[in-house]
Amino acid sequence: MTKVKVIRVILSIILASLTLGLVITGCSGGSSTTAIVGKKAPDFTLHDLDGQSVSLSDFEGKPVLINFWNSGCSPCRREMPFLQEIYDEIPDSELVMLTINIGESSATVKKFLGDNNLSLPVLLDTNAAVAQRYSMPGIPTTFFVDRDSILQVKVIGAFPNKAAIESRLSEIMP
Repeated sequence: MTKVKVIRVILSIILASLTLGLVITGCSGGSSTTAIVGKKAPDFTLHDLDGQSVSLSDFEGKPVLINFWNSGCSPCRREMPFLQEIYDEIPDSELVMLTINIGESSATVKKFLGDNNLSLPVLLDTNAAVAQRYSMPGIPTTFFVDRDSILQVKVIGAFPNKAAIESRLSEIMP
């Protein structure tokens, strides 16, 4: 299979997952809370690569960077090293970084991280339910949540460099 065909298949899977998430959430009668800048960030619980449950509410009182991505997304792959640099430089006590992979298995994500020398914390949004709650227009998309759990910034698209991420962090960190 050619690289273009593989990318098309991956994008089709992502689109199907997002559509399913919209249908399930829209028809379930469940919470209609969505991410709105200036409002409390919607809580969520996802599993990390070790199967442990992680909730956004676990980090109340700390600034949080949330990045939605997928390994089949070229812009996502390009910005990952910049996110890794930030993760390596800023202690967890000062900033929580949650990267949320949309639609891929734990094995796929682990392989991608290993192949790219990345050690970022990754949560799995396999059915895109959290992505839907965060009103994702596309990936990558990054959210900056302050210590009071208020969503301060939403950035659609990849960061071109580490400095661009740092400039946004200044809006949620002293």
